[in-house]
Amino acid sequence: RTLIFRALKKLDGIISVSVVHHFMGENGWTFKAEDGATGDTLYDLDFLHQIYTRADPAYSGRVTVPVLWDKQEQTIVNNESSEIIRMLNTAFDQWGDAGLDFYPAALRAEIDRINAQVYPAINNGVYRAGFATTQEAYEEAFGELFQALDAIEERLSRQRYLAGEHITEADWRLFTTLVRFDPVYVGHFKCNLRRIADYPNLSNYLRDLYQVPGVSGTVNLHHIKAHYYGSHKSINPTGIVPVGPELDYAAPHDRARFRKAA
Repeated sequence: RTLIFRALKKLDGIISVSVVHHFMGENGWTFKAEDGATGDTLYDLDFLHQIYTRADPAYSGRVTVPVLWDKQEQTIVNNESSEIIRMLNTAFDQWGDAGLDFYPAALRAEIDRINAQVYPAINNGVYRAGFATTQEAYEEAFGELFQALDAIEERLSRQRYLAGEHITEADWRLFTTLVRFDPVYVGHFKCNLRRIADYPNLSNYLRDLYQVPGVSGTVNLHHIKAHYYGSHKSINPTGIVPVGPELDYAAPHDRARFRKAA
């Protein structure tokens, strides 16, 4: 999400990025500079937890990505993606694209309502299914996930985007789960009732968003697959990463059928 907002708001020139390595081991996220990772471009540190303790030497909580870091104050501003994208949407408008607003005042109530439905059932639902330790918990998450996907499939039969005719924050929050769904969640998290490719509207909607200029450059499917299949030893002990599936998010889509007549 954060990389998408950074790209679309044209903040690449003022907000630099360090990409962690896809494998998360005993020491958590590492800055090992290989295979799609950049290394720590600021301090040349080895592990992300060193960034957290640089901000607060006494820190002992969870070490997660993304992290928005203040170079001048030498501290973490925020580490919650849903909050960081709100910041990127408006806080840097004097340097970025102020004309692009993914959380417009007129749609905020609707966006918040959609987010409140999508997050527990879909964004977090895949994790609830994948990391379930009982059949009952897995089936509960599984059922809620596909019920929500079915509802969105129906919604997208009537309009181009989740909140209407314009792309909003709600779309980008859903996109990051959809783009991982077929290559990872179907198999790795056992979310296999249907693929996104089996949903006519959702699959075309996914390609529509992926083809927004600047977005494809934020998606590294090799990095995504290598992280999930390689890091989650409790789910995939061998660490073998599937070769497939074949996916073409750049293929034509039919969402322009909702374009308003001139």
